[in-house]
Amino acid sequence: MSTLAAPGPLRARSVWLEPTASVDLLAVAGTDGWLWQRDGTGFAGRGVALRIPVPGGLADAPAVVAAALAAIETDDEVGVPGSGALAVGALPFDPAAPLELFVPTVTVGRAGDGRCWLTTVGSHADPRALIAALAPEESRDPDGFSLTSPLPHDVWMGLVEEAVRAIDAGRFAKVVVAREVVVGANRDIHVPTVLRRLRSLYPACTVVAAPLGTGQFVAASPELLVAREGAAVRSHPLAGTIPRSGDPHADQALSDSLLNSPKDRAEHAWVVRDVVDGLRPWCASLDVPAEPAIVALRNVSHLGTLVTGRLRGDAPSALGLAAALHPTAAVGGTPRDAALEWLRVHEHLARGPYAGPVGWVDGRGDGEFVVGIRSAVIGGSSARLYAGVGVVEGSDPTAELAETQFKLQALLAAVVRP
Repeated sequence: MSTLAAPGPLRARSVWLEPTASVDLLAVAGTDGWLWQRDGTGFAGRGVALRIPVPGGLADAPAVVAAALAAIETDDEVGVPGSGALAVGALPFDPAAPLELFVPTVTVGRAGDGRCWLTTVGSHADPRALIAALAPEESRDPDGFSLTSPLPHDVWMGLVEEAVRAIDAGRFAKVVVAREVVVGANRDIHVPTVLRRLRSLYPACTVVAAPLGTGQFVAASPELLVAREGAAVRSHPLAGTIPRSGDPHADQALSDSLLNSPKDRAEHAWVVRDVVDGLRPWCASLDVPAEPAIVALRNVSHLGTLVTGRLRGDAPSALGLAAALHPTAAVGGTPRDAALEWLRVHEHLARGPYAGPVGWVDGRGDGEFVVGIRSAVIGGSSARLYAGVGVVEGSDPTAELAETQFKLQALLAAVVRP
């Protein structure tokens, strides 16, 4: 994708499409665009009207992005969250790492009532012609695959053992240790096909795609880091995992065991505490359920707590709230600084955007960021898939390895189809 050259200030124009317009967001995103979709609603974009680099990392991003969006002249007849100029991106797990968001040249949004709108930035061609040009891309799926783990199982389990020793020594209470699996194919892996499968397999998740310099980041994330719409704020942290069997009675028993597990309940409480501590300074009110609930996905179940609140007038944008929350104990550990320092030395993994904030923010400050888990980076004929586990006192390396394998199935089911 190329950055649009403009002789003057960029201008964003958002218009409603005809009520009969039916737009496949996957066709809009194509092989190298932006996708954000859940329950049939969301956005898709293509092209780059503006790149917003932030060398200083996540803490600097809210101010830099707000200034960039404010400089775009806006003609917005739609007036819903996500219309007008929109900055999107898959941000690094490391909060200190340089990052970049971008403003798509063309964005199509779909509201909850099914209405669609079109935003163009720096390009004001006929909307009908733009939509008509976004036809589905043909593909020839690969039919030969290889699957490798760069870090052998015994080495990775040794890393879990080392983490448990650090916990026993009092360095931290929890650390999230991740691993990657590399898929090689005999032809290019077709990103829209993978996304279509993810959308079908995990309808309750947020299916995302975002371009990176190394390929296309894709995910079916079950975990909402933060969403802001006006004064309303939501977060849905997850922690504590158990596999599903497919048998309703067995799954009920598994869910009950998860709800009654002291280990998983403690791990979940740490994550909720992080979210509450990050949001409370900006909230006039905050509702935190006393007990977690089961969040059932296709292959696993999680403990989840839906936190909702009303923001104060001086609260930051959705991106600012994401910066205040990331990384929670669900993807880093607790205490945060000690766990992150251990990971920098020991994990042997360049996470990139895995477990980082992925999402969007508009010029009003509204937006939504999910946690970039159940994810992969696809480039040409290869894909790198990621999964992590929370290591606490008494964690068993064999069980933790098995948990990563359950989690990896989410992306493997969409990428590998021999």
